[in-house]
Amino acid sequence: MEFFKAAVLGIVQGATEFLPVSSSGHLILMRGMLGWDLLTDQHLNKMFDVALHAGTFVSLLAYFRSDIVRLFRAFTASLVHGVGGDTDRRLGWVMVVGTVPAAVAGVVGQEVIETRLGEPVLVAALLIVFGIVLWLADWKAAGRRGVRDVSWWDGVVVGVAQAMALAPGVSRSGITITAGLARGMTRETAARFSFLLSIPIVGGTVAYGFLDLVGRPQALSSEGVPIFAVGMVAAALSGYVCIRFFLGYLQTRRLLPFIVYRLALGMGLLSWLALAAR
Repeated sequence: MEFFKAAVLGIVQGATEFLPVSSSGHLILMRGMLGWDLLTDQHLNKMFDVALHAGTFVSLLAYFRSDIVRLFRAFTASLVHGVGGDTDRRLGWVMVVGTVPAAVAGVVGQEVIETRLGEPVLVAALLIVFGIVLWLADWKAAGRRGVRDVSWWDGVVVGVAQAMALAPGVSRSGITITAGLARGMTRETAARFSFLLSIPIVGGTVAYGFLDLVGRPQALSSEGVPIFAVGMVAAALSGYVCIRFFLGYLQTRRLLPFIVYRLALGMGLLSWLALAAR
C-alpha cells in the first residue's frame, strides 16, 4: 500500500509541477486530507518530497537536454569571450539573473516557508488569487516574443515571480508563466522559459536535500529507499509526459481549463474547511 501511495504522490508531483496548479499545494492537501504520511520519521517524509523533486529534475534534464548542453557551452564561452551579441550567451546569463531571487528567498525564508505557509486555508486562498491573476494575464496576452527574444529584464521579472512561488498554492509555473505573458512572450515561450529557469532551482533543492539525507546515515534505511525510488520514478515519468503535453497544448490554446481548475479547487477546499470547522 505504501508503494501505491508513493507512486500516486509521484504522479501528482510530476503532473502538477509543470502545470500552473501548484505541486506543493496538491501534496500538502493530499497528505492533510488523506493522511498519507508514508514513513514513520517525519524528517523522512520531508525528504520524500526531495525525492519527488529529484524525479521532476530528471524529467527536465531529459526533455531539455539539448537546450541545456547548448546554453552551458554558451555560458562557459561567455566567461572567456564575453556575451557580445550571441543570443545563447545572453540567455545563459539571463537564467543566472533569474535564479538569484528564488535562491535568496529560499535560503532566507526557509523556516517561514516550512512552518507558516502550508496551512490549507492559505493554500486555497493562493490558488484562487493567483488563478485570477493568471486569468488576467492569459486574457490580455498578445505576445509575439520567442525564447531567443528573452531579455535581461525578463530574467529579473520572471525571477522575482519565481521567488513568490515558494509559498504553496501560488504555483511556480503558474506565476512565472503569468510574468512571461505580462512581458509580451507567447504562451509556449513563457512556459518554456519557466521550465528552463526552474532547472537550477530544482537542482539546487535536490542537491541540498540529498546532502542532508547523506548526513543522516540512519535515514538511509530499508524502509525509506524503496519508497523514495518509487516516488522518484513516478515523478520523472509523469513530469516528462506533462512537459511534452503542456508545451504542445500552449502552441494553439489558452490556459482557461487550468484557471477554472484552480478556482474550483480553491473554492471547494475553502467550503470543505468551513464545513469541517462547524
